[in-house]
Amino acid sequence: MATKKNNIIQKTTKKYHKKPVVYSTDESAPLDYLSEPEIIYNYQPFYTDSISLLNKSKKGLNAKAALDFLSLSGFTQDEFQETFKTTVKTIQNHVTKDLTLDAALSEKLLKSFALFDKGVEIFGSGKNFHQWLGAPAYGLGNQLPFDLMDTITGIQLIEEELIRIEFGDLA
Repeated sequence: MATKKNNIIQKTTKKYHKKPVVYSTDESAPLDYLSEPEIIYNYQPFYTDSISLLNKSKKGLNAKAALDFLSLSGFTQDEFQETFKTTVKTIQNHVTKDLTLDAALSEKLLKSFALFDKGVEIFGSGKNFHQWLGAPAYGLGNQLPFDLMDTITGIQLIEEELIRIEFGDLA
């Protein structure tokens, strides 16, 4: 469900229906970040297995997905840019031109959405999960999970650590 008013698009997720996700398509208007990112826009249905993920990634996600992730994750613009190796301004330009993202960025976004969905499930809120990403994790060699998010392998390692936490295997 989406409505458009004065270049501001509000989107509510079908899964959670808690708060609208707001982002701007007008470069002069600032992005509206959620102070408590509890909703994760669920891109998981786009793939149910590795082949589906590959196919969806190759087709490319709409650039709006990156702005959704930025709003929902609680990442600052700098964190987003460091993780995804692109600028927010570039993403906004892609949105304005209604372009899709390349395969590598699409794949990383799909995996990141799934990761945040799992993190919110385990930690209870996006804010708590974001805090965990910034603290050294024993199961990841005392590295900051956030520092691993810039690669697909790093995202997979974080996923594995979340599964260990979920099942109480903290050592």
